[in-house]
Amino acid sequence: MRGIDVAARLRSARPWTPDKVRERIRASMITNALVKHVLGKNEMSATQVTAALGLLRKCVPDLSSIDMEIEGKLATYDVSDKPLSPEQWAARAAAEADSVVSDTGSSASTH
Repeated sequence: MRGIDVAARLRSARPWTPDKVRERIRASMITNALVKHVLGKNEMSATQVTAALGLLRKCVPDLSSIDMEIEGKLATYDVSDKPLSPEQWAARAAAEADSVVSDTGSSASTH
């Protein structure tokens, strides 16, 4: 029974839809025409080349325009072969909570 659930999930998460397949075929056809033109196997006017490049920009995302910023705090973990006692664990957790509160400049409020 579990295999059926996994298969259904994979089918629903598939990136290949008929529209995406058609779009990729169009992009491939445009790219092939431009490559043949560059290699001298296909004559195209300047207008046809400009139109093909415009259509290609609509089909294929421009990867140079993607910008990503990542912010975060690096976490470090102390690993020991001896576990902490409940008192040591509580003291360490309280110290870490205090440092987080002081880092953010906020204080805990009680309701």
